[in-house]
Amino acid sequence: MSKKKIIPCLDTRDGKVVKGVHFEDVKDVGSPADLAQRYTREGADELVVLDITAGPEGRSTRLDVLKSVCAATDLPVTQGGGIRSLEDIEAALAAGASRVGINSAAVQKPDLIRAGAEKFGSETIVAAIDAKKVGPTWQVFVAGGQENTGKDLLAWAREVENLGAGAILLTSIDADGTKAGYDLDMTRAVTEAVSIPVIASGGAGSVQDMVDVLKETNCAAALAASIFHFGETSVGDIKAALEAAGLEVD
Repeated sequence: MSKKKIIPCLDTRDGKVVKGVHFEDVKDVGSPADLAQRYTREGADELVVLDITAGPEGRSTRLDVLKSVCAATDLPVTQGGGIRSLEDIEAALAAGASRVGINSAAVQKPDLIRAGAEKFGSETIVAAIDAKKVGPTWQVFVAGGQENTGKDLLAWAREVENLGAGAILLTSIDADGTKAGYDLDMTRAVTEAVSIPVIASGGAGSVQDMVDVLKETNCAAALAASIFHFGETSVGDIKAALEAAGLEVD
């Protein structure tokens, strides 16, 4: 059994970490570098930095924020938001990121995943997928959860794996920021559809929520934001609960 990972997420806007509900009603939380240091001390396995306004504003990711985070931690950092070209991938990696998350651009030009994997290695390419229930199926959304692509989630997950993505960062828009728990059905379905690691995101509200998603689905990691940012629990608390539940952690 592979070791389960805990990944705090830093959603950034205007150089600050923010958090919202259903991708909306966004509030400031603090400094990316300060939070990166805190989560490193707490024993996080990785960090994800998402520049949440890069896509809607039609710009590349803010490298200054990424550099400040990478200078504050020795953890692997995945940078998402505004990654739209091989040049963007190269710039993020040069600024210190270990991996990049590609979301809207992957839908618009899927060959970016293949080209990125071929040039920089599959391990550097994370397909970031935002999805929600539409009728009987889950569908893929882009533009910060505002635009329905009409793509079936499971078909798209298989496609990004075939294109060469090394992992999937799966966010439930329905669950995001609600703190009502992860979408276990959706996460389970995606982990059963692909063989690459899946990072579950959206909905963590308690220690038990993170235990549940890691124990009841085959996801490799659980990502959370609010419960860490606002001091409701710590990475150490989560890992102790996972060990008590019989799961292996670093």
